[in-house]
Amino acid sequence: MSKDSQMRAAINQKLIEMGERERLKELLRAKLVECGWKDQLKAHCKDVIKEKGLEHVTVEDLVTDVTPKGRALVPDSVKKELLQRIRAFLAQHATL
Repeated sequence: MSKDSQMRAAINQKLIEMGERERLKELLRAKLVECGWKDQLKAHCKDVIKEKGLEHVTVEDLVTDVTPKGRALVPDSVKKELLQRIRAFLAQHATL
């Protein structure tokens, strides 16, 4: 395992242990709803289903088609806020 992978695993473990990961997930959900991301993604899903036909779309196909669009639609401000919160958490718990 590379040094980078070990550090990510340690950070993730610390976030889980302290309950911060769940708080960050809830914040992310709220921010995505607030900025209209959820509605945009829902509309995109409907478009993909209309284009391919309901009978020809599986959940796996839909996830594969929609994931890149979903990631691209996340506003930079939301990404920055999440990153800032993670950095603040790590600064507070710098025993990694």
